[in-house]
Amino acid sequence: MSKTFKIQINGRVQGVGFRPFVFNLAQKLGLKGSVSNNQNGVLIFINSERHKAENFLVEIKKNHSKVAVITQTSIEEITSKTFDSFDIILNETKDEINIPLTPDFAICDSCKTEVLDTKNRRYNYVFTTCTQCGPRYSITKKYPFERHNTSISKFEMCAVCLKEYSNPTNNRFHSQTNSCATCGIQLEFLDNKNNTIEINKSKVIETVVSKLEQGNIIAIKNTNGYLLCCDATNIETINQLRQRKQRPNKPFAVLYPNIENVANEFVCSTQELEALQSNIAPIVILKNSKNTTIATNAIAPNLDQTGVMLPSSALLYLISKTFNKPIVATSGNIHKSPIISENDEAISKLNQVYDFILNHNLDIEFPQDDSVVRFANNKQLILRRSRGMAPSFLDINTAFETPILAMGAHLKSTFTLLPNQNCYTSQYFGNLDSFEVFGRYQNTTNQYLGVFNITPKVILVDAHSQYQSSVLGNDLAEKFNAEVYKIQHHKAHFASVLGEYQLFDSKEKILGIIWDGTGLGDDNQIWGGEFFTYQNNTINRLTHFEYFDWIANDKMAKEPRLSLLSLIEDKTSIKDKFTETEFKIYSKTLKNNTLKTSSVGRLFDAVSSLLNLCDNNTFEAEASMLLEHCASTYPNKNYIDYLEGEASLSSKKIIENIHFYLKKGEKTNKLAASFIYTLALSIIKISEKENIKTIACSGGVFQNSVLVKMLSEMTEKSNIVLKINCKLSPNDENISFGQLMYYQHCKN
Repeated sequence: MSKTFKIQINGRVQGVGFRPFVFNLAQKLGLKGSVSNNQNGVLIFINSERHKAENFLVEIKKNHSKVAVITQTSIEEITSKTFDSFDIILNETKDEINIPLTPDFAICDSCKTEVLDTKNRRYNYVFTTCTQCGPRYSITKKYPFERHNTSISKFEMCAVCLKEYSNPTNNRFHSQTNSCATCGIQLEFLDNKNNTIEINKSKVIETVVSKLEQGNIIAIKNTNGYLLCCDATNIETINQLRQRKQRPNKPFAVLYPNIENVANEFVCSTQELEALQSNIAPIVILKNSKNTTIATNAIAPNLDQTGVMLPSSALLYLISKTFNKPIVATSGNIHKSPIISENDEAISKLNQVYDFILNHNLDIEFPQDDSVVRFANNKQLILRRSRGMAPSFLDINTAFETPILAMGAHLKSTFTLLPNQNCYTSQYFGNLDSFEVFGRYQNTTNQYLGVFNITPKVILVDAHSQYQSSVLGNDLAEKFNAEVYKIQHHKAHFASVLGEYQLFDSKEKILGIIWDGTGLGDDNQIWGGEFFTYQNNTINRLTHFEYFDWIANDKMAKEPRLSLLSLIEDKTSIKDKFTETEFKIYSKTLKNNTLKTSSVGRLFDAVSSLLNLCDNNTFEAEASMLLEHCASTYPNKNYIDYLEGEASLSSKKIIENIHFYLKKGEKTNKLAASFIYTLALSIIKISEKENIKTIACSGGVFQNSVLVKMLSEMTEKSNIVLKINCKLSPNDENISFGQLMYYQHCKN
């Protein structure tokens, strides 16, 4: 009589077709037993000899689908059971859930083929999915990931879909999102007066495309929220979209129908092409080429790059394939508000923006923007971590038995929840100054607590008590009778990199460089140009860019000219950037000011203003983006070190030297490139002075591809190991995760 073995598989193994894969493998090998989801992942029982059971596990680990992620496995012999066949068991666990939430997956090649095949039953069906693709997190109500725990449950499968679902040889065997045109999600195409234009599923796509061709703006409800779309070659319509959305300069993303068009129109690396075609399908920032056909300056004014993506769903795939031209596809929201996902809200809030709207009747539980990435020297930098990436963050070590909630920062907000052995960092929300963004952030936090049915015992907040995230954290702590722990902003940034690369046990001292726009320091000044050391579970501030005056509160981040006024010695030389009244007020403010900053983010602003690139931001980080673009156009490497011979990290000295060379007639792009070179070189100088061979960089400044490229080249030559956030964004999106890592490893 054969023995019985219990195999436990942990990781991202629910909602990815893992049970059908195990079932078919067991059938192929002639094994009897069962497979089911449980609170830890996937549980398998088989009748077998030990060597066959171990070989079975090896095959599972070797051949599982690419969308699954195995983090841990175990195999043990148990009391003998007899199985007559191998079955998939549907079960509803009542135990504490200890599995990662599964992110959404982009449409796979198999489903793309089906929706274009006139002989296939899913021809032109816009919600075609299978076990390897489709929404997961977006439609989750609770766990485990079974159809009845999602918003698609209200669409009862027809007889044919149910037959597919029950057939082990079908690629939709136990596909929880299975549906078709007969039983599935329905579309409705309306104008901005709420009149129905088309509901016939065979005509909707061609009607949408016809309106795009006529120069209309269309709101399209994708599986993760609304997109505002128009012809990416139509300058007049794009400018109309900018005006209606109150978005004068911020770049738009562009949806291309296929990878061939992208490769022909942009300068693409192998990594960039792979990222575009991945199951995340993020927006990838690409360099324009002479072949680029879109209205580049209307889409991304004064930049030579474009955010490009491929279709993430069958709906977008069919629209873009039929239109067969690039489409502007920007988040469906009003200025400073989160992406909209509900039909009624879209109609009430966006009808002054769109000409037509394409709705569907699938409820979106967790709305998300599209993720955004870029590459610099083969390093992927995440600019926005959302659809396809959030919420799972795997392969980190946690050592807590009680639930912990980390509230994150105020800008680029996220939260991180540790309800069990898995760490869940939410999608990006945005600026919590916005009532709507704060509402989304608060509601999603409550949803997570509900999904896991837990109450946090420890709540981590930023040291800045006025951050809305900190205010909410304190309110929740009072509600749940939880302990509150404050963590300094930049130390959380540093801890996020240490956590990503699991460097907390390093015996060597690590240098942390944290550069961003703002964060309250331990001395109650505004930090942002920091150098830390980490050793023996302790983070210490080593040095920083010299303080300069912080004036006009949040206005300083919005008006780069104010940073320049604070830093430049000859203030009358930039008097023309202000009205006479403004100049008098700000000059007086400077004389009486006591609040100081070390912010490298504001230094970027000052340089951008000095070089006459940007005096007032129309969107966040506009000045630094224009400065980065300017620097990237400098073709040579004969840079100027603005801090050569300087003993201190003086922002004022950098500004004075740039001003000196500007008056001498040096080219703007050389001065911009030299500024970034000076910053990169300052890191190398301090690393060598302290004899530290591993450096960890975080903060919004390290989204700058020119800086990362220069620093990568310098560290390679100097045999220094460079670590930059790569699983999370370098910006404030990583703060919540960093708070958790600091609390676990550096609490002192």
